[in-house]
Amino acid sequence: MTQAVRQPPAAQQADVSGQQDAVRRRVRRRKGVRAAAEGWSFIAPGMVFVLGLSIFPAAWAFLLSLQKWNGFAEPKLVGARNYTKLVTDAEFWQAVTQTGVYLLLFVPTSVLAGLFLAVALNRQIRFIGFYRTAIFVPFVASAAATGILSTYLFSPQYGLVNNLLRLVGIPAQGWLEDPHQAMIVIALMSLWGEAAFTTVIYLAALQDIPAELLEAARVDGANPWQTFWRVVWPELSPVTVFVTIWQAIGALQLFDLVYTTTRGGPLDATKTIVYFLWEKAFKGLEFGYGSAAAYVLFAATLLITLGMVIYARRKGMEAF
Repeated sequence: MTQAVRQPPAAQQADVSGQQDAVRRRVRRRKGVRAAAEGWSFIAPGMVFVLGLSIFPAAWAFLLSLQKWNGFAEPKLVGARNYTKLVTDAEFWQAVTQTGVYLLLFVPTSVLAGLFLAVALNRQIRFIGFYRTAIFVPFVASAAATGILSTYLFSPQYGLVNNLLRLVGIPAQGWLEDPHQAMIVIALMSLWGEAAFTTVIYLAALQDIPAELLEAARVDGANPWQTFWRVVWPELSPVTVFVTIWQAIGALQLFDLVYTTTRGGPLDATKTIVYFLWEKAFKGLEFGYGSAAAYVLFAATLLITLGMVIYARRKGMEAF
């Protein structure tokens, strides 16, 4: 009679341990699948809602950009004709130029103003909470309110700014009615509302800088200016990249303030790309042409963002 070969105790323990490990892995896998399913069940409705409001309109807009449609008649497929028409459209290129001017006026100024205000507010003084709140109030004001305020301040006839200029003997200016000054006024009013955003971001970054770094700089004999440029500014580089990209995207999408003040005038001096596509699509009922302009704007925004991110990473200022 053949006797069963009995394994050594060590081998038996190894088999049991391996079986237990396999059971534990299966249990962990089931728990992970269950947790993932529960997580997806929570976010799925919201994700479907968000995707439905983003991907579907984007796909439909791209389809419209390949068509000629006035909203009533049967759409007619024209291929890339809307895009080629943009290349030769002088009105479109004027809108591109005006948007570029606004971008150059607004973005650097808003970043520098936000940095200056954040440094000024990053201290423990009396009523500091009130000052920080007061800086942020214009950011939550609506575009309509900002537009009404702009009209009141810069009206050539009864505006507060011209009244102050008259008191010091300076001739009244045209402001929003002057093609050479209107975009500057738009940039100033945008700065009044949007500089609060960069201020808050910079203020949070300043408070996140380790106190040991600042103390070490003072111990080494650095004055406040040297401490800022040698210690603080390098720590703020990623934040600067972020706010620059954010403000640039916002500048490319300027519409509401123009709509509530100048309606693209005078003489199209404040007509931006977004106002141009809105005018073509919703006033001229050229939905395909307006959608093509929107996708050109999307491509420009994407290229600027990618360029900034690549530059930041090469310089070691990764913000994403």
